[in-house]
Amino acid sequence: MTDRNGQFFWVELMTSDPQAALAFYSDVIGWTTMPFGEDGGYTLVVGSAGALGGVMAIPDEARDRGMTPWWGGYIASADVDADAARLVAAGGRIKRPAEDIAGVGRFAVMGDPGGATFMLLKGSSPDGVEAPSPMALGHVGWHELYSGNFDADMAFYTGQFGWAKGDAMDMGDMGVYQLISQTGGGDFTSMTGGIMPLPKEMPVPLWLFYYVVADIDAAAQRVTAGGGTILNGPSEVPGGSWIIQARDPQGAMFALVGVRGAEAA
Repeated sequence: MTDRNGQFFWVELMTSDPQAALAFYSDVIGWTTMPFGEDGGYTLVVGSAGALGGVMAIPDEARDRGMTPWWGGYIASADVDADAARLVAAGGRIKRPAEDIAGVGRFAVMGDPGGATFMLLKGSSPDGVEAPSPMALGHVGWHELYSGNFDADMAFYTGQFGWAKGDAMDMGDMGVYQLISQTGGGDFTSMTGGIMPLPKEMPVPLWLFYYVVADIDAAAQRVTAGGGTILNGPSEVPGGSWIIQARDPQGAMFALVGVRGAEAA
């Protein structure tokens, strides 16, 4: 089993309308779904290589504090309590202290130095989660941080999780786009995401997850047909793939990555 400690391995959508969101993403991305737990409040989403995340309603207490629909990511941890303390010492903060989820594991909600939220999770199963092949359909093909403090966040993730830097691309007025590898490799094929300064159009720092689709143009059409909004793209990126950034009908931001028309055939 692949050691995923220090890497994103699970995503989760908290939304105002779980059933509508599940219908939307199942159509756009091609996920199948599977209920989890006895109360039916959590639904797994499944790509070509297995389950990759879940969808649930925004908890009442979080909604009362102003939470709106959003995608969050879990980083695997061997010791959530120790890692949370270590991350605080490195400039992060604890947004929700470590606690157990019956039948799932132990988790904590964290903030990086720039203000973006992520979660730590140690699963209760000793087997862990296998890493899907790169660009497996329906899975996360790219992780992108819109950073509220570029230098501090870069030092935080590379220093605390062992992520490696790849090439840095000058984006002019938007600053530097720094490629990163969660597995520690330095070549382009090992890059799993990027970190860039928070654009002025973005209200808050956040992690954005790019889900892999077979045909980016067809998927973009499904986004708009299903009531979502294309914010940017399709745009070509290094390596020959194309991306879009979008909002779902409930308002959560997400992204897609794939090839175009004839290339997808």
